[in-house]
Amino acid sequence: MNQDYIQPNNWSIIEEGFDAERVKSSESIFSIGNGAMGQRANFEEHYSGKTFQGSYIAGVYYPDKTRVGWWKNGYPEYFAKVLNAPSWIGINVSINGEALDLAACKDVSNFRRELNMKEGWLSRSFEVTLQNSIELKVDTKRFLSIDMDEVGAIQYNVTSLNSNAEIVFEPYLDAGITNEDSNWDDKFWNTLSVDSEGQQAFIVSHTMKTKFHVCTAMQTQVSLNGEVLNENYSVSKTENTIAFQYNAKVNKGDTVTLTKFGGYTVDRNHDKNELAAVAKKTLAQASALGFDTMLQQQKEAWAKIWEMADITIEGDVKAQQGIRFNIMQLNHTYLGKDARLNIGPKGFTGEKYGGSTYWDTEAYCIPFYMATKDQKVARNLLEYRYHHLEKAIENAEKLGFKNGAALYPMVTMNGEESHNEWEITFEEIHRNGAIAFAIFNYHRFTGDFSYIPEKGLEVLIGIARFWHQRATFSTDKIKYVILGVTGPNEYENNVNNNFYTNYIAQWCINYTLETISKMEGSFADDLTRILEKTNLSEDELSLWAQVANNMYLPFSEEHQIYLQQDGFLDKELITVKDLPKSERPINQKWSWDRILRSPYIKQADTLQGFYFFEEQFSLEELERHFDFYEPFTVHESSLSPCVHSIQAAKLGRMEQAYQFYLRTSRLDLDDYNHEVEEGLHITSMAGTWMSIVEGFGGMRVVDNKLSFEPKIPEQWDAYSFKINFRNQILKISVSKKESNFELEGDAAMDILVNGKEVLIKPQSSVTVE
Repeated sequence: MNQDYIQPNNWSIIEEGFDAERVKSSESIFSIGNGAMGQRANFEEHYSGKTFQGSYIAGVYYPDKTRVGWWKNGYPEYFAKVLNAPSWIGINVSINGEALDLAACKDVSNFRRELNMKEGWLSRSFEVTLQNSIELKVDTKRFLSIDMDEVGAIQYNVTSLNSNAEIVFEPYLDAGITNEDSNWDDKFWNTLSVDSEGQQAFIVSHTMKTKFHVCTAMQTQVSLNGEVLNENYSVSKTENTIAFQYNAKVNKGDTVTLTKFGGYTVDRNHDKNELAAVAKKTLAQASALGFDTMLQQQKEAWAKIWEMADITIEGDVKAQQGIRFNIMQLNHTYLGKDARLNIGPKGFTGEKYGGSTYWDTEAYCIPFYMATKDQKVARNLLEYRYHHLEKAIENAEKLGFKNGAALYPMVTMNGEESHNEWEITFEEIHRNGAIAFAIFNYHRFTGDFSYIPEKGLEVLIGIARFWHQRATFSTDKIKYVILGVTGPNEYENNVNNNFYTNYIAQWCINYTLETISKMEGSFADDLTRILEKTNLSEDELSLWAQVANNMYLPFSEEHQIYLQQDGFLDKELITVKDLPKSERPINQKWSWDRILRSPYIKQADTLQGFYFFEEQFSLEELERHFDFYEPFTVHESSLSPCVHSIQAAKLGRMEQAYQFYLRTSRLDLDDYNHEVEEGLHITSMAGTWMSIVEGFGGMRVVDNKLSFEPKIPEQWDAYSFKINFRNQILKISVSKKESNFELEGDAAMDILVNGKEVLIKPQSSVTVE
């Protein structure tokens, strides 16, 4: 049974009623972020029940030494941990000496939590009866500023409902933080100083090993019924914490409010000796603006994001809520302001997976950022990999590759491989292909070729060299084969000739060769510079071509399909529908050995190739492969439903496409995989966007033009989305009977709709029946 306590609402995520069993799941679902930092939706006040505390700072990590019993050459030295950072949100509250703690109250009623997606804030309200019989009403609101991304703000209101009382607020900073997951129980943080000045407090600390310096800071103020009460407060400190204490005597019906500004300054952006001074200034600025003005600025910043990124759906509230939740969480995680950052699979919502970058960024996230932001943002994501090229070459060298061959890591923070499961680290090499594909995809979508001569070609050469060296010539097949790999389907390890891997290897080499010959004309100087820098010769190019032209692609004559890998048909081919429900999900119910021998597919694998390279296959071929592989697919990867939704829509199977869409868009809200308490699935959220835009909208780039084949699920009355294509904004609205295309901008645009050319003039629209 999936969870269903989140109230359907177009613009908000709402939970009503307090249930201790849901706390950790809600901490994930109601997470907030601003691209520079983020936090799980932990309660501000102390909570003695089960909770997973989590605050995270973009780009700050710890190298947790690899722990394996049997070390093998080539193992990564460490696993990059996304670090739980010092917490600034804490506020202890006590009334007549008794602590406010939802796990210990006599009664909790009218509990309501809301994540307002339109305006970018989180609120909570409830009424409680404490053990001492005092009744309180509590209202809180919190946000992380988009405009001032080193600052968050909290407004915490307590009203005494049934008696006069003494309320004590104790806002604090806590740097004595541990991670949920640590290989050796290392101490990750070292506190350097704990200070306060007036109503500001600062803790400066640094990470062990990586030596990131961070100042965690706060500024607080208390008011009674709107009147500021700041005279009487005291300060208490320990080695890792600092707290202010405010006492307020209240009459029945009075409301005491604590306003708290807090956040982080980091030596990635400032001189490490100036962190407290910068924090002091930033907090003073926030405090001078005040909570209400900052909240208003937050609403305006989110209005700007939604102006471009929103997708509207009419007639299906759960589908509408799902897509907006996904778009909001993507923007919480990455806004494209900093080329040193990337998009971690859990964003700022949990610690699982470590590392900030997987192939998910290139395969799933770049299309979303290209179309909903300025193209610079997508270019930043490409440049991130360019800056890691030297490390990718080092990673390949550790595995015995030479001559500038590059193997990009499966998981990384700084370009070094930091994933330590051998079947993934050594074998899931298709990730290299996604990085080359993203360069191609960026040029195809934006029309900006300049990235390739400036940086992209060097990346492509390193990747092509890797594929050339990784392929083996089989005298039996008289073809080049690629042995001992794991494809996107991680439920098969150490297989030979995974179709997707072989196909993308062949494509990468061909694309690199085409790019080099394309540059011989207009970019001859760049080409000469790069060929000299990389020592690339005509002889080497012809060896590459030989591998690409003779790549083996496993094929079944009987089924007329490409085989996922050489031995796929040797398996016991029982489809998923014949698997007892009690044995699902298999990754939680079966031994790994049994999974590896089964035909079950975790996510699109052969079909991932058909998704990327759709134009190289006929519709009949897609249908044949979809009909063969989808029945064996258990969709136990968050990245699976979106590709299948897009392909089902392409095949006109709208009910199936819709079900896959719902699964991808509400994966976390409905907790399909029963693991949401560990954090959200951020990168697959971009797949939700693709399910609508590329699936139902049928958007592709064909011959330098946008092309659409709009379809609509039966459950919807209408939907709309916007695309920023080459600095022109196109709005697409689809209803049951027609599609409308509206162009902002000052130049006409030619598009294709169902294969026919349509000209749209600037500031006007065209309707197609």
